[in-house]
Amino acid sequence: MEQKIKNLIKDALKNLAIEVSDIALEHPEDLKNGDYSTNVALAISKLLNKNPKVLAEEIVFEINRLNVDKNIEKVEIAGVGFINFYLSRKFFTNSIEEILNKAENFGKNDLLKGKKMMVEYTQPNPFKPLHIGHLMNNAIGESISRLVEFSGAETTRANYQGDVGLHIAKAIYGLFNNEKLQSKVGSHNFQATNIGMAYVFGAGEYENNEEAKKEIDEINKKVYAKSDPKINEIYAWGFKVTMEAFEDLYKTLGTKFDLYFLESQMMSIGVDIVRANMGNVFEESDGAVVFKAEKYDPKLHTRVFITSQGLPTYEAKELGLTEEKFKTMPQMDLSIVITANEQMDYMRVVAKALSLLHPDYENRMLHISHGMMRLASGKMGSRKGNVVTGEALLNDVRDAILERMTNRDFGNEEREKVASDVGVSAIKYSILKQSTGGDIIFDFEKSISFEGDSGPYLQYSYARANSVLEKAQKENILPDFEVAPEETFEVEKLLYQFPEIVLKSAREYEPHYIANYLIEVARAYNSFYGNMVIVNKEDKTSSYKVALTYAFSFVMKTGLHLLGIAAPKKM
Repeated sequence: MEQKIKNLIKDALKNLAIEVSDIALEHPEDLKNGDYSTNVALAISKLLNKNPKVLAEEIVFEINRLNVDKNIEKVEIAGVGFINFYLSRKFFTNSIEEILNKAENFGKNDLLKGKKMMVEYTQPNPFKPLHIGHLMNNAIGESISRLVEFSGAETTRANYQGDVGLHIAKAIYGLFNNEKLQSKVGSHNFQATNIGMAYVFGAGEYENNEEAKKEIDEINKKVYAKSDPKINEIYAWGFKVTMEAFEDLYKTLGTKFDLYFLESQMMSIGVDIVRANMGNVFEESDGAVVFKAEKYDPKLHTRVFITSQGLPTYEAKELGLTEEKFKTMPQMDLSIVITANEQMDYMRVVAKALSLLHPDYENRMLHISHGMMRLASGKMGSRKGNVVTGEALLNDVRDAILERMTNRDFGNEEREKVASDVGVSAIKYSILKQSTGGDIIFDFEKSISFEGDSGPYLQYSYARANSVLEKAQKENILPDFEVAPEETFEVEKLLYQFPEIVLKSAREYEPHYIANYLIEVARAYNSFYGNMVIVNKEDKTSSYKVALTYAFSFVMKTGLHLLGIAAPKKM
């Protein structure tokens, strides 16, 4: 409808011998002011040296002459020359019918049809716990993956993991030297959380114990060189344990990766690229190899790619990773990488180096960065007194949801599954409801509320609509569009906008547009639900109200899917 109105405005202007390249059209904040509004008369009045209100009147006259399909009920002028469009009852009835006909496909678009895209996200490191920052990265990455997929792209999900580095040496030191953990090393039931504890122990010793620091540095060399059989054995075992634990968490979060890239495999590739381009892109400086990015862009700075000890830095490994990605998918149109804001500066430098090495990569790489996630309490301890890992937060939220669940129709297994899905939604919605660049304050109590601005509220609204539909099926009231109420409901005025919201989110890689839209739609449907009886055989409009409920359920389920959130049928 948005495009139809834009075309109508363009045709009206053409009749007035006025041509414009673009027309701004938006939804008024207050739906009483119409369904669409444009400032086109104000925008062009100065150029034409004309009173904007007089010009608006001329445009509206032409629009009314051209409006033949009657989807627009009336067009009004507001203020100093804004033009407001009010859609007709016929339009809203047809839009509900369209949603039911398209069902789960409603909102799909061809923005990225035929494109091949890779999205890299989550990036936890073996031998370290998956922390709440990884949850944030995963939520954003999974939602963006689903958005581009829904917009027609062939989407590959990738994960890049640091399987070498000082963190591993610290964890191995902890496994060797922490008395509580020594006896359990190598056992089948040893949990990844214990490896996380070993890392925390080793990290503490590295900071405070000079002898331990020397030993950890020595372990680190042996990990790189693979020269110590005992360390190699512990490494292989610990890698397997933590990677399996990550997979369990990915399953809970609703993510399945297609490709895994390991830092150890990218190192030599990166070093080879740097060495091959010495004097061309890279140069020596105090025994190290650097890239002086400020030569090409004054906003950038110099970064080390190979240290004076001959070791590759993150920057060099990133070169190897990008090279490997394009080798794996030669026809890739866009490689998206999602990281925290703190990595933005070094990623810009790497991107500049890559653009010099491979000019064809420059417009095929996109870096999306996000803020930090903090707890509203300010404490980084879980309810059980542990440091907050991603797993601890997920478990705490799930347990709190279980305490609040009152539905007795669930079996124990189903109850656990629903609590887990609702817990994931509480965390994901808290992350996705605002734009990706900002920091997030995670408020535990607000996030698990079944009322207001939360993921569980969206799921509850969907479950409520589903219960209405079950009742309608029992009463044999089928969706129908023949007899619609005279009144147009607020929820109808929002549902047809879903494809526009999806398109905007996909264009900008911003899931928060969908998250905020779903809250509006849920509130509007719950108001509709609370103000009337939907299933009523005596009411001639009941079939239409049931159709409207189906439309809401389709949009809510699809919207939740795009956020990476499950839609339980009952709660």
